Amino acid sequence: MPAGPLHTRVRSGDVSIAVREHTPPGPGRPTVVLVHGYPDRQDTWDALVARLPLDRWHVVTYDVRGAGGSDAPAARAAYRTERLVDDLVAVVDAVADGAAFHLVGHDWGSVQLWDAVVAEATDPRLRGRIASFTSLSGPSLDQTTLVMRHPQGRRLAVLRQMLRSTYVVLFCLPVVPVLAWRCGHRLLGRLVATREGLPRDHWGPGLGADAVHGLELYRANVRRRLRSPRTVHTDVPVLVVHPARDRFLTAVLTEDLEQICSDVRLEVVDAGHWLAVTHPGPVARLVSDHVQRHSGDH
Repeated sequence: MPAGPLHTRVRSGDVSIAVREHTPPGPGRPTVVLVHGYPDRQDTWDALVARLPLDRWHVVTYDVRGAGGSDAPAARAAYRTERLVDDLVAVVDAVADGAAFHLVGHDWGSVQLWDAVVAEATDPRLRGRIASFTSLSGPSLDQTTLVMRHPQGRRLAVLRQMLRSTYVVLFCLPVVPVLAWRCGHRLLGRLVATREGLPRDHWGPGLGADAVHGLELYRANVRRRLRSPRTVHTDVPVLVVHPARDRFLTAVLTEDLEQICSDVRLEVVDAGHWLAVTHPGPVARLVSDHVQRHSGDH
């Protein structure tokens, strides 16, 4: 095993993606790719990665477009989930050499990976290659629309989730959220870190730029997808981990998962939204169990 991660860059169209291979590939070593959310970088996974079986796995992380060391395209359309799936394909083609791989996503990392997972059966670039998916605090946009459009019996729960989601509306406004992040990112970062139990240095000086670029994830996808819902299904084994104290996503978004997944398991963890940072031990055990179940790595 190398002394430290191997830092590489992968081209996805005209975008350069910053990738870290924390351990080398090898025979019998499942490739596990972790994709971070908003407004993080790939280093948000460090505490979790340290608790994974690095002696037996090929573990990969990368900065999503707009964050960290990856390029930040100017066009809003460049942040559509279709382009994010292109980035995933570019990364796994570079590091997995055609082999199957396991996916772990948090927040917007999970949101975008849901699109890859439901495309696995039809996208020739992914067909038969996704061995499993672990979703942390990041619902499928398709499943979210399904829940919101069929509130019967859960109207109060849906209303509660809508109130928790008001920040999404704010993020889609022009000018205001950009100015807020550019001028107040240090204060906002400290406030969120304190409230969520994160280390004070969880976000570094790059938070302002990462947060501003990442606003395009919301603007390019949320309203477009909610207006035009898709009927999707996947046979990929899915583990959904819901943090019981998530301030942004409520349990209602874990309902009706069987409508889009033939093999899905739900686990609830007593944690907040950034559970991979605040509770890396329990999350690592869940991820390890799910990967091992679906890779023959026992």
